[in-house]
Amino acid sequence: MRIAVVGVQGAVEEHVLITRKAMKKLGIDGEVVPTRKKGVVGKSDGVIIPGGESTTISRLIWKDSIAKEVIGKAEEGKPVMGTCAGLILLSKHGDEQVEKTKTKLLGLLDVWIKRNAFGRQRESFEVNLNVKNIGLFPAVFIRAPAIVKVGENVEVLAKFEDYIVGVQQGNILGFAFHPELTNDTRIHEYFLKLAESNR
Repeated sequence: MRIAVVGVQGAVEEHVLITRKAMKKLGIDGEVVPTRKKGVVGKSDGVIIPGGESTTISRLIWKDSIAKEVIGKAEEGKPVMGTCAGLILLSKHGDEQVEKTKTKLLGLLDVWIKRNAFGRQRESFEVNLNVKNIGLFPAVFIRAPAIVKVGENVEVLAKFEDYIVGVQQGNILGFAFHPELTNDTRIHEYFLKLAESNR
């Protein structure tokens, strides 16, 4: 199995390490490849888009054609997971901040997103969340977005206060928090199981 981690900016190495750890736990023979260039995503069994700065990531992935490859993988039924900024990029509907910064979205998740829903960096926090199909999970929120509304084919996996913070639409997963910043591999294992069933 080959998993591509879009490596243009953000928590790339953390996703690479925890995905490798999850592969080992599940006994999956495979590799996890961070990439900044087109070609790698196209040859992968799943794609992860990390957190970071959504406007910057968006600009770089569209410029280097990685965005088209991610969309192609999603259309093939391969799993694509976005965390924090990655969730913003996967969304179909942005807020006024997304419009103001001219952030081009991938439009793969039928959700309405709100950037910086929980405040700035200093308002970062960790909370135990009940995540569907996973259980209680230590969720790390850093300048996190949130989902304010979902389309009818979107399954809500996690909520915090009045916001939706985890969703699944078929083979697409989106989380407002950072599962890669914990030692808990279960979300990445869930993603890898999707990749196994879609191979």
